[in-house]
Amino acid sequence: MNLKPSVALVDDHVLLRNGLANLIRSFGEYSVLFEAGNGNDFIRQLKPRTLPDVVLLDINMPDMDGYETALWIRRHHPEIRILALSMYDTDNSIIRMLKNGVKGYILKDIDPAELKVALESIVTKGFYYSEMVTGKLIHTINTMETVDHQVRHVLRLNDRELEFLRLACTECTYKEIAEQMYLSPRTIDGYRDTLFEKLNVKTRVGLVLYAIRNGIVAL
Repeated sequence: MNLKPSVALVDDHVLLRNGLANLIRSFGEYSVLFEAGNGNDFIRQLKPRTLPDVVLLDINMPDMDGYETALWIRRHHPEIRILALSMYDTDNSIIRMLKNGVKGYILKDIDPAELKVALESIVTKGFYYSEMVTGKLIHTINTMETVDHQVRHVLRLNDRELEFLRLACTECTYKEIAEQMYLSPRTIDGYRDTLFEKLNVKTRVGLVLYAIRNGIVAL
């Protein structure tokens, strides 16, 4: 019987993903359950009876990115611990991933030794916060009083507002957005007006520019 903690890798770069899988196996303390190219691929491969203990999750992926995948895992399998592995070290990326349920955040250029420490910490303690992440969080807390601070705005958006914001960046009309979110057009108008006020913008174009600048959608 295999008692090793199991790891699932979710990253759209095949060579990097395969390299990480081999590296994790070389530690001798973990089994790699499976590899996936994006969030949808991860969900397809997930088997309720053999859930991974840890998911090593990239952020920037096609079809279903790391933000959406982390949120899905948090809602459906909160017992799975997520370790974000990304090229992004911005305040927004870190805060959004932590808000969506990740238990640790490391960069892709880390040494293998730090990856091993991160995995050990996630498995034994339930979390891993590097000095980089801790510093970012402290910086964010210290600047939360700045009215125009972008991270503050992201933190103030709930899941439904973020969903509306993403749909607002598509070609859908507000009526079509209402249908996709199973809400009334009047409720959608309320989301729009609330975001106009929260983000200090006046048009749909302003919403789209905000979403692009803060990594909520990608070009």
